[in-house]
Amino acid sequence: MAALVEGGPDVYWIDHVVVAVEDLDAAAVRWREGFGLDSAPGGVHPAWGTHNRILPLGPTYVELIAVLDPTKAATTDLGRAVGEVSAAGDAPLVWCVGTDDLEGTASRLGLDVGGGSRRRPDGVELRWRSAGLKAALAAPWRPFFISWDVEPDSHPGRGFVHHTVDAPGIAWLEVACEPAALVAWLGGEAMPVRFVDGRPGLRGFGLSTARGTIEIRSP
Repeated sequence: MAALVEGGPDVYWIDHVVVAVEDLDAAAVRWREGFGLDSAPGGVHPAWGTHNRILPLGPTYVELIAVLDPTKAATTDLGRAVGEVSAAGDAPLVWCVGTDDLEGTASRLGLDVGGGSRRRPDGVELRWRSAGLKAALAAPWRPFFISWDVEPDSHPGRGFVHHTVDAPGIAWLEVACEPAALVAWLGGEAMPVRFVDGRPGLRGFGLSTARGTIEIRSP
């Protein structure tokens, strides 16, 4: 393994990791009972035929995503990817990098910027802009990029749940790809990435906890 440790100014950070699961409620129970990590309802994505739950980790979070409407999901890149990847069990799907310069990143990589929103169960509306999801799904060693248009305390990572372990964030990612390709995608920015062999994509990640590191890998 090798880590991506050299980079320029700190303009990117890990925002969240998306984990594809077959059954959202069952996955929430597994993560709570197996790892001590609780989750909160996220929302429904009618355009993709999916729904999600959020595991807040402070500045970062894990998103559990599952197919809700198989007919709709089969017509979208994200829905198909969730169904295919989750068939063998919970598995990392894609990762997302936060940035305060989304337009600059999109311009550098030739990506379109799109907006999104959802309303939490408590009525708070979350708004964001993102770029590169389609590219990330096509080659999931690449992250997509996001900029949140919310107050810091409303970021999904700051949500209140009942974890039974202290889990302050995502410690590292395992990615299978040519290191130079990821360095170029990130513009040379430093990220806690371990390069591994295998099918190109996001192969795993680690969560720091008071009890040690929780390691999540593709089946």
